[in-house]
Amino acid sequence: MKKNIYTTTTIATNKKARFNYFIIDELTAGIILTGTEIKSIRERKVNINDAYCFFKNHELYIKQMHIAQYKYGNIYNHEELRYRKLLLNKKELIKLENNLEKCYSIIPLEVFINNRGLAKITIAIVKGKKLYDKRKTLKEKDLQRRINSFDFEDD
Repeated sequence: MKKNIYTTTTIATNKKARFNYFIIDELTAGIILTGTEIKSIRERKVNINDAYCFFKNHELYIKQMHIAQYKYGNIYNHEELRYRKLLLNKKELIKLENNLEKCYSIIPLEVFINNRGLAKITIAIVKGKKLYDKRKTLKEKDLQRRINSFDFEDD
């Protein structure tokens, strides 16, 4: 009997997303890429910090996702900041489109390569945090760090 071992390799993460936004829901989507784009992603030359998703003709696209040009790509290289279509099923697209009407945003959290060698992206429905929410998050992190660093020693 064969074992199914699912391994993924995380390529890029959006570290500030969890600090700047409340995450409502997460989804995994495929990305339509060209040949040189997937080669650059495998070399970890991708940045999603400024990226966001939008709908156009009931299809989901990602904008401002920077994938560096492939070193050996010559004239067949890709544009670094082009729109890229995300692949989701119809129910997920309807759910996302309804949430956009409620003043939520869709941002990428991480880009990874699954065990079959396909590039996938984790996107999230988010709501922006106010300044006082960010301060509260920092206080909670600091308090948790202090609790974890406190040693319980017997005298």
